[in-house]
Amino acid sequence: MNHRNQQADWHRPGQHYLIEPRYLAGTGDIRHATEFLRASGWTDRSKTGGPIVFHNPAKTVRVVFDPATPPGGWTIEGKPSGHQAAWKATFGLRTPVEIVAGVTDALTQPAAAHAPNPWAPLDAQGWQAQPGRHVTAVSPDKDVWLQFHQSAPGEAHWWASARTEHGTTWQAVFTPTTPMHLIESFSTALADPKPVLRRRGTFPPSSRIRTTSVSVTPAQLGTWQQARLNAARAAAWARNAWTTARPRHRPVTTAPRIPDGHATRRR
Repeated sequence: MNHRNQQADWHRPGQHYLIEPRYLAGTGDIRHATEFLRASGWTDRSKTGGPIVFHNPAKTVRVVFDPATPPGGWTIEGKPSGHQAAWKATFGLRTPVEIVAGVTDALTQPAAAHAPNPWAPLDAQGWQAQPGRHVTAVSPDKDVWLQFHQSAPGEAHWWASARTEHGTTWQAVFTPTTPMHLIESFSTALADPKPVLRRRGTFPPSSRIRTTSVSVTPAQLGTWQQARLNAARAAAWARNAWTTARPRHRPVTTAPRIPDGHATRRR
């Protein structure tokens, strides 16, 4: 293919669909999450033919996408660090990547100063508290929910699940030690009313989703993706610049003052 044909293909519209609600849109392009991690300075530890693996710069968090090992999907693990206990989150294979990215994007950023509240984003979008033994919030269409499930003292986890008329489509589980701001980031992405973009034939058939056909060129997709990656690189650069510029304690270069009454005699 010559350069002129390549240019033509780059600007040739292709059929895509905007899918609502986003939590029923299917997996999507996992590079939406993984390339953001790469641009944010995370290390790609993936091996040819194996799962996709990324480590954060401090090597305290690992993100894995493994579609081959049953049941398949995402696993995010955090090592114990300071006052933070070890934690783990798993996402089913058909969890929309934009919802997973709610967590993985948050891992690249400092936690907000405010006290996190995972229920607030759901309440803002009209989710309803469901009566029962466990604390549960259900979407207005009742196709997805988030629950803090406590079966016994010391035995608890956060659990989200989505379904269509064909049954459960995906589940996500967080250990109770998962940093609360990550749960809030997850619930924010889960309840986000904005549709997500999918190529023709890549979203699951369901009468519960709404589709809007749109024509999008590869050039437009590339521009949108590049803008997201540029934002990740800029944030990583700003963090590194701040770390480098922080004042450090200067070493003591003069002899300490000797308290009165403890002077040494010169010889």
